[in-house]
Order: sequence, then C-alpha cells, then structure tokens
Amino acid sequence: MTKIQTVLGPIAPEELGITYSHDHVLFQPPPPLAQEDPDLCLDSVEAAVEELTHFKSAGGQALVEMSTVDVGRDPEKLRSISQATGVHIIAATGYNKGIFCDPLVAVKTEDEIVTEMVRDVVEGMDGTSIRAGVIKAASSKNQMTRGEEKVFRAAAQAHLRTGAPISTHTEAGTFALEQIALLRSLGVKPEHIIIGHLDRKLDWEYHRAVAETGVYMGFDQISKEKYWPDARRIEFIKRLVESSHGHQILLSSDLARKSYWPSYGFGNGPGLTYILWRFVPWLLEQGVAREVIDDLLIRNPARAFAWAD
Repeated sequence: MTKIQTVLGPIAPEELGITYSHDHVLFQPPPPLAQEDPDLCLDSVEAAVEELTHFKSAGGQALVEMSTVDVGRDPEKLRSISQATGVHIIAATGYNKGIFCDPLVAVKTEDEIVTEMVRDVVEGMDGTSIRAGVIKAASSKNQMTRGEEKVFRAAAQAHLRTGAPISTHTEAGTFALEQIALLRSLGVKPEHIIIGHLDRKLDWEYHRAVAETGVYMGFDQISKEKYWPDARRIEFIKRLVESSHGHQILLSSDLARKSYWPSYGFGNGPGLTYILWRFVPWLLEQGVAREVIDDLLIRNPARAFAWAD
C-alpha cells in the first residue's frame, strides 16, 4: 500500500493536503555552535504549537520537518506538536551537513548508518515507535566531505531497503548535479530524490539541467530576500512551469531561526503563514494558475513523500 509516514502514523497521500516540503519545527545545533549562534535554535514546544496553529489557520495541513538527530530531532515532541495543532508532520532520519554530522558519522561505518536509517523508518526513532517518513543527506558548498558522502551512500541503501524518499540539503544551492549523479549511480530513481535549496542558486542553465534529471526541486527559501528577491523565485517557477517541469517543484521556507518566527517575539518574521498569505497571492497576481499552485503545494508533495511499505 502506498502511504505517507507521519509522526502520528501512516496516512494516504490524498490526506496530506497543503504541504511545506522542507522546514523545521525544532532545531538545536550541537555545542559550541548553539552557543555561538543562539538564534539558530528552535527550542520551544509552545512557540512551535503557536506557529503551526497560525500555519493551520492560513490553510496549511502538513510540514516536512527536516531536523535530524545531529541537530536536535525529538520525535516525541514532534508528535505532541502534531497532536496539539492537527498539522501532519513528516520527520527525517539521516544527517545534516558536515559541520553538524562529521564528528558523529566519523566513528560509524556506512553499514551502521544504514541500520540506523532503516530502523528509524521501519521501527521508530530514538527508542520510540514514531517512524521517520523521509531520509536526509546533505553536502557542503561546492563539495562533499568524506562524512557527507558516507551519509549519501547509506541513504541510498536505506531507500532501496525501505522505499522512503531521499531529501537533500545543498549548501547555497550548490552541488545538486553531483548529488543526483551519486544517488542515481547507487540505484536511486530520480522520482525518489528531492533536491533542497535550489532557490539559493538562481542560475537558469543550472536549474534546467537539474530539472531534466527528473528529480523534485525544492524552492524552500521563500521569504529569504537576503539571498534572492521572491520576485526572482517567481520568475524561475514560471519558467520551469512553462518548460513542463511544474510537476517537480516543491515549496517551503526552511525557517530554522528564532528571528524568522513571530511566535518567538514581536517584530520577528516572516513565519509559517508567509507562503500562503503573501507568496501564493503574488504567484496568482503574476499569472500562475491556481491549478499549478495546487501542484506545487498539494499534488507534488503527495507524490514526492509517498512510498510503499
């Protein structure tokens, strides 16, 4: 049976609804990184419940929570947040980029990492019965560390054993084609690969090359105009849709800082309502059809995160 695995259990793909495909609810970097950058810590269940309640009121129904074990993943808290808000949460196994994961994976074999990932997906994470629904792997800017490559290779094996999709972090949008080539060489089909943060690197020939591989493409930095104006993101989304790649695009904001969440204090923003209350109306204003927007937020995630048990 094809299903989507949430922290409250499996659901049918058509139950997922409006989905942010790469975001964070809880995030806690290891020391000393947490002390050096305390803004990079989402550590309040109360704030998460408040923010996801706003998300739900804006029409949001599901969120893919990409915090892995090396950055404070907490399945029991995620379950309680999902129960309190009614928002479907898909949790991740795997590891973040090398600055977070390298010390942990350096002392593990590839087989040990595969065993961890498979257990998280099939049995439950961190000694619980709460199962992950997606496998994460990450690379650094323009390169892949030895530890990161180990995680990618393990992720491919875990996917082949379980069917769970692989969702990646690309640092500043770089190294996507190399990620895809490695995963495909290990037997992973493009339709089971989600490449993250591509809207950090708005180079049309690069995007066209990624799109032609058939993978899902994460436009998941929406609202972060310090990288690119959202107007440019809309331009690229429209070009991809016009090039018959609209069925590969996924949307999110990747808001892993307190200062991105109004729920952590007045003056913060843009929060989890931004895409639905600001970006979607902008897409409509720029001529993107409602049917296409439903692909980006509903139908594409329902396909991307579904797998056979």
